[in-house]
Amino acid sequence: MATKQRSRSRRSGPSRDRAPRYVAPVLDPTWQSPYAPTSAEKHANHRAVRIFALRKKLPLTIAAGVVAVALVIAVVVSPWLPLVGVAVAALYAWDLRRALVRYERRGRLLGNLMLDQFKAGGTATDRLRLTTVLDRLAATFGVDTVTTFIVEDSGYNAALVPNGAGHSLFVTSAMMGDFELIELEGVVAHCLARHRLGLLTRQSVAAVSNLSDDARRTLAGTGTAYRADEVAAAAIRYPLGIAGALRRCQHQVTPPSSFFASATYGQWRWIWFDVWADRRESDLADLDDVELRALALEEW
Repeated sequence: MATKQRSRSRRSGPSRDRAPRYVAPVLDPTWQSPYAPTSAEKHANHRAVRIFALRKKLPLTIAAGVVAVALVIAVVVSPWLPLVGVAVAALYAWDLRRALVRYERRGRLLGNLMLDQFKAGGTATDRLRLTTVLDRLAATFGVDTVTTFIVEDSGYNAALVPNGAGHSLFVTSAMMGDFELIELEGVVAHCLARHRLGLLTRQSVAAVSNLSDDARRTLAGTGTAYRADEVAAAAIRYPLGIAGALRRCQHQVTPPSSFFASATYGQWRWIWFDVWADRRESDLADLDDVELRALALEEW
């Protein structure tokens, strides 16, 4: 009898241990979402144009530095020469700053250049639909002063570009006609995410600069479309909307009459949602490829 009681006691003991216990939540004030743009990331994107300008003027920079140092060292010849050297260095620094401003100003003209490439398209309903989607998302991404344009083209694409003091959002009439609302929202969110990441200046300068394809891609930033997808999907909390839009872009065949089959698109491609609209086959080794981007979002 005693043995049976001890056995029951052993069996009942662990059940008390398995009773639910309250675990106090621990909040980490330093935690940050891996999908949110960091200040360092945005600073690096803003700094890309500055680095580009410095490299373009590197030979002149070296020459100006050598002259300035030589004049400072020449104090043994004349006490006025170091002052001349300092003046040379200051004037060159001012000219370098002016060159950077010129590049950024040229990038801000891209919106007007794009207006010259397209005819207005879409219906009044399309325009209201696009404006409504933009208004719902602009505050989420911290973007203001955006003008929307629906442009006539049979290809699926969209871009947010600087235009003077504000920004212009271009969406093709084919995208407005064929995309579901949630897909259109994903496309607009992607474009706004590029602004939040600080990508628009470097990509617009890459579009208007006389560069080789490789140099233009380096300046615009490799894999930036993939990164903008992440930021956009985390913000709208529906990655499948962007994935659906990317799948439509993947399956489209760009007609020869489309802007996205032109040489100008080849120069401006890095500002567009589908940077490879003229690509015939997918390249899953390329982070900017629409199929790879869709696969990543579908597995989120």
